[in-house]
Amino acid sequence: MSDKIYRPEKKHPESAQQDLNPDASKGTNWGFVGPHPEKDEPRTAKGIKELHRMLQEFHDDELDDTPILPIGARLESNATYINLRDEEPHEFTAEGYEEAKDDDWIVPKAEVDYQLWNRLRNVRDPSRTGEQ
Repeated sequence: MSDKIYRPEKKHPESAQQDLNPDASKGTNWGFVGPHPEKDEPRTAKGIKELHRMLQEFHDDELDDTPILPIGARLESNATYINLRDEEPHEFTAEGYEEAKDDDWIVPKAEVDYQLWNRLRNVRDPSRTGEQ
């Protein structure tokens, strides 16, 4: 097995790289591959007092089902998230270089039921939120 790491931005000679492949590493996650050790002790919306108060209309089991990324967790490239700390939370797609900061309450869409996700986004259509 080779110890050499393939780096797409090194595929062509430096003089031609910008012309032949200008976005070679765009969106690539350069962090650890595999499990996320920072998720070993999961945080949820229920465990953050201020967030729990903010989401009063949610049941405790829904708050337990709403994971909050720990500080320092790296956001995955092209994954969708919502930061509940924002004044008007909206979903966004990560580019792969972002990290959860100490003032973030970031929820990964992939780990939340779609009806709960819609409620977190303030969707009010009962057919999309399961509230009827």
